Amino acid sequence: MNFTCGRNLRLTLFGESHGALVGVTADGLPAGIPVDESRMQAWLDLRRAYGDLSTARREEDVPRVVTGVFEGRTDGGPLTILIDNKAQRSGDYPERVFRPSHADYTACAKLGGYNDYRGGGSFSGRMTAPLAALGGLLSACLESSGVTVGTHISQCGDVRDEDFSEELTELAQQVRDMAGKRFAVLNEERGEEMQALIREAREDGDSVGGVLETAVCGLPAGVGAPYFDSLEGVLSRLLFSIPGVKGVEFGLGFGFGYLRGSEVNDMLTSEDGKVLTKSNFSGGINGGISNGMPVVFRTAFRPTPSISKKQQTVDPQTLEEKELELRGRHDPAIFHRARVVVDAMTVIGLFDLMLERDRDVWTGSL
Repeated sequence: MNFTCGRNLRLTLFGESHGALVGVTADGLPAGIPVDESRMQAWLDLRRAYGDLSTARREEDVPRVVTGVFEGRTDGGPLTILIDNKAQRSGDYPERVFRPSHADYTACAKLGGYNDYRGGGSFSGRMTAPLAALGGLLSACLESSGVTVGTHISQCGDVRDEDFSEELTELAQQVRDMAGKRFAVLNEERGEEMQALIREAREDGDSVGGVLETAVCGLPAGVGAPYFDSLEGVLSRLLFSIPGVKGVEFGLGFGFGYLRGSEVNDMLTSEDGKVLTKSNFSGGINGGISNGMPVVFRTAFRPTPSISKKQQTVDPQTLEEKELELRGRHDPAIFHRARVVVDAMTVIGLFDLMLERDRDVWTGSL
């Protein structure tokens, strides 16, 4: 299996949910980038479980940068971030079981039964922790170039939040407002309804899915490429690597299938010497390349497969059908914690693509 991705910024992910640690190595970072561990910690804190909306597994999630840094800045070598696992409870997984809609069976089939099945092993959402830390680190670089990324919970079950504004100044403020928000919504009343729905699912021994909406503001025109290195393609590959993601759409997305070109073409205009569009149905991307408008996309998360209701499965040894009643600590929903992971993957993808434009833009003066 391949745990490495990226072209200019090459990432290698490693570890397991119930192993000693999880981590990521980033190769290709320019020298001189400030390594702000407090910012990494802030992003990890947004991903951490909390209250009755999340799993009872509570990890400290303190990042350790062990290579690639000298006197507080990147030194041009591979940067490695480690996060220790301290709250494993492997006794909840005494034997191999195939949990419905998990990767248990497919991992076993892929690896001939040699995979670590405890808590999903290397297929677990636990693997996103170091990616969140790296995203926090690199987000400062993007912000220094005027690029900001923000995500809110667009939908939980049948409860919908307001959409991001189509007005550019207001959208930029909304994106900034999402930074540091634990349960990221635009309408707090809708947020309370969503949290009540998550708690209701938990009490029923069930789970609930959701949709996130992300906006990238300040991205200049010209980032990306046609076909195989398209901006949508690079971001989608990273987004689909997040456990639980089952759909990604940019701009109007599948809504294009119901309308005519005269209704959804983004008319061009100019303002203060910049080419803009009067609408943004395309989500800021044409031909796989950013057009200077905000990049807007939505990410759909399935309901968490780990539920306490009885489910039908197959015995790994005999292949006979059997009933399964899960033990362990599980999330009734994951999208509210995954929100910062979506931000991180977006930052990582943009950083990779923007390295092609100018590797020196990130470091500034030393």
